[in-house]
Amino acid sequence: MTLARRLLPAVALAGILGAVALDFANRPEPFAIDFHTYLAAARVGVEQGWPHIYDQAMVALEQKVLAPTQNSQPFISPPTVGWLVAPLVPLPFLVAFYIWAGLTLAAFAGALAWAVPGRRPSNWILVAAAIAPWWVLEAVRVGQVVPLVAAGVAISWRLLREDRNLAAGVALSLLLLKPNTAFLVPVAILVAGRYRAFATFMAVSVILAIAAFSTLGADGLSAYVSQLTGPLPGGGDSLTLERGLHIHGAVVTALRLLIVAAVLVAAFKLRRSPGLVLVVGILGSLIAVPYLHASDLCLLAVAGCIIWEELPTPAWRGLLAAGWMLASPYVALSRLGPNLDQWPLIELVFLAGMLMVAWRGERALPSARVVEAA
Repeated sequence: MTLARRLLPAVALAGILGAVALDFANRPEPFAIDFHTYLAAARVGVEQGWPHIYDQAMVALEQKVLAPTQNSQPFISPPTVGWLVAPLVPLPFLVAFYIWAGLTLAAFAGALAWAVPGRRPSNWILVAAAIAPWWVLEAVRVGQVVPLVAAGVAISWRLLREDRNLAAGVALSLLLLKPNTAFLVPVAILVAGRYRAFATFMAVSVILAIAAFSTLGADGLSAYVSQLTGPLPGGGDSLTLERGLHIHGAVVTALRLLIVAAVLVAAFKLRRSPGLVLVVGILGSLIAVPYLHASDLCLLAVAGCIIWEELPTPAWRGLLAAGWMLASPYVALSRLGPNLDQWPLIELVFLAGMLMVAWRGERALPSARVVEAA
């Protein structure tokens, strides 16, 4: 029995790392497709001036220079992404990509390892399990910025637990790299009474908005707004309520408003457990947002880690284990896993569970995880 208990973590970790290798080697998505868009925009900014980063003709030309065999796609990310990638502009494309991919993956894994309570060996299994889902590896493969957003939420989890609210607000500002993935998280933090964390997040947001105006100018900001208000690139609706529930128009709008209201009520009732406040904010954001890609589910991996630690019951851990199994590359590559449009339904199940926890109040919260709001 002792030998089996010693071998189990090693076997589990080997299986997870095998899934990572299998997924990274077999994903069909174009290699570095998102990063080459970021880098192209940064090259435009450095060489032609930052007001031109939303000139899609210039960005497309730079993309063809960087990766002639890849399709061009518009740059619709916030200017912060271009600024972040700018130091990599002088490097050869593949060198820049591998640095970016390595840093984003390390930031995601390191943030989770630092945020998970305690220093148990099993923590590394939990971190590895969070990296293993196919959509996390897709984010790394295409060079997405979303692992940094997920890292910011993970870091804020620990900081909020420790009542370091100002630092938590700074960590949450990483959401500004891709706000649609977790837009309800700052609002949930506000409703939960973490006023200093929210105020710090808003202060960083204002500073970055001023920086954006000073670098982009009125024309550049106008071009950015027109990109967001105009037709968005295709492929961003597979994870939405429209596709998952086959509803449209006023019905889906009403459902989104209901979900937002439920998230805010749950955040208030869960205010003594900041990790669960983050979870309901993440789930509500992923479900309610009308434009999302598979790599954005990196936030779901963070939510899973928080639930695993904050609600360590057999029911919740069994549900999480089932979810991780469905997201495993072993299942995904066998084509037995859920389709993209079925993931919103899975997220709704988890959100319904969190609403039940919120309804039960402190009776459902382990006392070791309950802290006073500050």
